[in-house]
Amino acid sequence: PISLQTNPDIVCCLFQVVFHNVDALTEKLFPIVEAMQKHFSAGSGAYYSDAIFFLSVAMHRIMPAELKRIVQLDLDLKFRNNIRDLFQDFNHFPAEAVIGIAREMQPVYRHTFWQYRKENPKSHVGDPPPDGLPGFNSGVMLLKLDAMRHSTLYNQLLEPERVARLAEKYHFRGHLGDQDFFTMIGMEHRELFYPLSCGWNRQLCTWWREHGYGDVFQLYYHCDGPVHIYHGNCNTPIPDD
Repeated sequence: PISLQTNPDIVCCLFQVVFHNVDALTEKLFPIVEAMQKHFSAGSGAYYSDAIFFLSVAMHRIMPAELKRIVQLDLDLKFRNNIRDLFQDFNHFPAEAVIGIAREMQPVYRHTFWQYRKENPKSHVGDPPPDGLPGFNSGVMLLKLDAMRHSTLYNQLLEPERVARLAEKYHFRGHLGDQDFFTMIGMEHRELFYPLSCGWNRQLCTWWREHGYGDVFQLYYHCDGPVHIYHGNCNTPIPDD
């Protein structure tokens, strides 16, 4: 335990810092996510080195049972508010929600779902907000582990045959690991996800604006309201403010 003085009104707070061995985690994780890696990884096969990018998908199965909630964060973030405020969003999860996550703010999945969209022109899959389904970005996530453990639906969706069936239906071939999986199942089961406001994961990358989607880019990229966390994805500089 580490004692930290964090506020003059609080005498002290106790924190426990636990370091996890990546190799040990991967050994537990690989059998669970091996089958889905071919659908959501850049490589052509399933490799141990890729499994760690699916950690959030099966966190509820490899972490101790006494661990109930996790805030999982990318490294390329800058907080403008107290992380405690983000943690409070766990209290707003609907009954069936297991994961809190913000929408993807580029037309990534408009591109990934191109064939499904062509075959289903009236679908909102890959469309921008507020009425579309733009997919998710996993840079900031709230994982309600106890809910993940108890959700029959969520655990069924981890089964290889269910993953393969959905990937075939949507002609899905991604390379972004966990966020691809969450995006795909979210197209059919939005009830599993609590939508974080875009201000909790204000993504800054504009790659797709210059690569074929400039005409619709701003429909995805806009974010109303205060910014709590900047996300400098794809090595984008983060503002100094």
